[in-house]
Amino acid sequence: MTTTLVFNPKAARFLDAAHDEEVSLRRAQGRQVRFIAEFAAVGGSRRSVTEEVALRFSVSRNQAFLLVETSCALVARLPNTLAALEKGDIDLFKASKVSHLTREVSDEVAAQVDAFMVKRLAGRDPTAIRKSVSGAVQKFDRAGYKARAEKKRARRHISLEHEDETMSTLSGFLPSEVAGSIYASMSRAARARRAQDKSRTLDQHRADIFAERLLAEDGHGKPRAHIHVYVDFLTLAGARDDPAILAGYGPIPDWLVREIASDPGSTWSRLITDPATGQLLEAGADKYRSPASLARLIRARDRECTHPGCHRPAEFSEIDHIINWARDGRTDHHNCHAACKIHNLLKEEPGWSAAPTGNGGMTITTPSGRTYDATPEPLHDPRPEPEDDTPPF
Repeated sequence: MTTTLVFNPKAARFLDAAHDEEVSLRRAQGRQVRFIAEFAAVGGSRRSVTEEVALRFSVSRNQAFLLVETSCALVARLPNTLAALEKGDIDLFKASKVSHLTREVSDEVAAQVDAFMVKRLAGRDPTAIRKSVSGAVQKFDRAGYKARAEKKRARRHISLEHEDETMSTLSGFLPSEVAGSIYASMSRAARARRAQDKSRTLDQHRADIFAERLLAEDGHGKPRAHIHVYVDFLTLAGARDDPAILAGYGPIPDWLVREIASDPGSTWSRLITDPATGQLLEAGADKYRSPASLARLIRARDRECTHPGCHRPAEFSEIDHIINWARDGRTDHHNCHAACKIHNLLKEEPGWSAAPTGNGGMTITTPSGRTYDATPEPLHDPRPEPEDDTPPF
């Protein structure tokens, strides 16, 4: 079979134009990197700088941290990599592969790696760059690499990242040989199941086995999940189709919350909201056993850390005052809120302040003088009382 290739000059022009714009964006990133590094030099502590960048750019704290750390490293220790970015040979994501893998090495080793990578950046994909940098770090810092590997293996952990359409990613940071063994074990079990059950794909069997093994706490018992879902009673009964709220994730559809509710192991708490605002007024104890406490009400109302851009569930956060108790801050639902440990400590940084606006809301002022409003999301949209046209009897 013979295939004839036809050159399409119009398509080539579009592609070339798109590439030119990409080069322009890369060069702009180079300029941005220098501005961020300059801000970091004068903006206060690294924690304060990171939080200000997160608020100003409307990104997560982790994204801001990576941007600040990468910018400072490129300007201070990796001049060749920064030059490649400013020239447009690489983008910031590729540059971060160099900065990330050299962040714990000495300035001397970083300079050696930076020089080694001069001709190994342009035209290469991020994975290829990462592998080259990793090889260079091992070459120039063998002892340091071994020590860091041992420390990193001690920092093994799991993490949760919420995705779209009711899905999330649960990942484990594990030693490579352990992770490989786990995946191989699940794959073997999935193939065995697939041979008996063709209704699910191999990937689906593998994912189901993964969930079953983790939810069975003793490794043998029936899986049992414990989650927090906020749902309108009318939605639960099927009279409304409003979305419910899954703590730490966000809105989930009515059909899914009814599936969760049908589990015989589910337990319930009573939440009373203000119809006019959707804000929480009372949070009952599990199975209606006792009146709501202030902490329970705040966790149910806030659902997440109330700092803008932070989505750590309130059940894993701290309950604290917006205006400190030592400064005569009141202990009530207006002046108390849920805050993760990082953002609870942020109020102690020079130049940071917060003023309550009521019902857990607050106005945050940063060291650069900018203000940001943070208010717990209502559990439902305001519902004005219906007009009653029925004549009295």
